[in-house]
Amino acid sequence: MPAPDPSVVRFDGPWHHLDVRANGLRFHAVEAADRAPADAPLVLMLHGFGEFWWSWRHQLSALTKAGYRAVAVDLRGYGDSDKPPRGYDGWTLAGDTYGLIRSLGHSSATLVGHADGGLVCWGTATLHPRVVSRIAVLASPHPRALRREVLRDRAQREAFLGGFLYKQLPRFGERQITRHDAAYLVDYFRDRAGQRWQSSRDFDEVLARNREAVQIPGVAHCSLEYQRWAYRSQFRSDGAKFMDLMNQPVGVPVLALRGRDDNYITEKTMTASSPWAPSLDYWAVPGAGHFVHEEQPERTNRLLLDWLP
Repeated sequence: MPAPDPSVVRFDGPWHHLDVRANGLRFHAVEAADRAPADAPLVLMLHGFGEFWWSWRHQLSALTKAGYRAVAVDLRGYGDSDKPPRGYDGWTLAGDTYGLIRSLGHSSATLVGHADGGLVCWGTATLHPRVVSRIAVLASPHPRALRREVLRDRAQREAFLGGFLYKQLPRFGERQITRHDAAYLVDYFRDRAGQRWQSSRDFDEVLARNREAVQIPGVAHCSLEYQRWAYRSQFRSDGAKFMDLMNQPVGVPVLALRGRDDNYITEKTMTASSPWAPSLDYWAVPGAGHFVHEEQPERTNRLLLDWLP
């Protein structure tokens, strides 16, 4: 069976596909079909591991109807965005986001990120503060808080490192993810999602689309490079330098959301971000696990809209 073409993530729906050049790459981005004016405040949404722009399908229309220019993007290495062999470090990923904001014609944006995408939000707000007006992070604590809790808290360490370390092995992680029609993602989502969502048709469609997207050539490798740099950098000078740069408070409002049933990122770890986020507004959303924006989209949208200016 041939590998899927990257164009499989450009399926029809109430949205508009576009290509954006930023930081030397081509990024695939999506807006709602009824696009807001180009000068509307930009909300740029960054997905997490194993997904692509479509994880924000519920937020695209809701934010656009509220008067924002909502744009969801395939991160570097995912979906129909370019897939370079390197550039998955904190500096480059923050540079991608900076470039996307500028290329979309804006001087600043609100960033919304889930999991790995949330870590990019933290990095961009710290390294490029002039282009970030506020950030919303979903199941994504500040990187220094995450490192500290993984070291100190047994529950967080076991949840986070359980499926993390083996992915450091070259080629092994890629095979684990893609074999048997990417069956790995079935376990990945079921282990982290709340029970209510797992029994829905939406969950079945999420599994089908993400299993197809992760088999696009290069995606499995690129998605693991995010985690490989995050781990290996802890033992290298570039990682120490990055963490030193991140050891300062972000100067923008931060909304932190976590599904109350999330067994991957603990509440203690999320709230441990407060030393680096003086304006932290934290909410635990009932009836949701790790994928709060997909499991409880209406509640997530309301929290975002109540928080946005």
